[in-house]
Amino acid sequence: MLYWAEGEKDRNSLRFYNSDPEMVRFFVFFLKKYFDLRDEEIKVTCNLFADHVQRQREIEQFWLDVAQLPQRSLCKSYVNVSRHSKKKRTNRLPYGTVRITVCRTRVVQSIFGSIQEYAGFERKAWLE
Repeated sequence: MLYWAEGEKDRNSLRFYNSDPEMVRFFVFFLKKYFDLRDEEIKVTCNLFADHVQRQREIEQFWLDVAQLPQRSLCKSYVNVSRHSKKKRTNRLPYGTVRITVCRTRVVQSIFGSIQEYAGFERKAWLE
């Protein structure tokens, strides 16, 4: 259900975006436990704001620790340097957001099928 609400829907790859460490921790735990994924099959990409640049390595490590993944799972971070990103964000998204990616069709299709089964609808575009 987390993926249904917070995930990018693609037929062959799963992308889950969030800023809540507990949701991220649980989602990665779920992927490892129920799909028997190895660390190297799960990628982490940080989405940062302009004021995060000085702490980029610290924030990247924060998300790796939350997800309990090694450094080799980290992909290049994105830094939003737009004018809006430079404004003061007091206590809002102190670690930016993170994207968890898995490129395994069997995982995506299993999750799509489960969502449809639990929610009682059929979306053929997901299962083509």
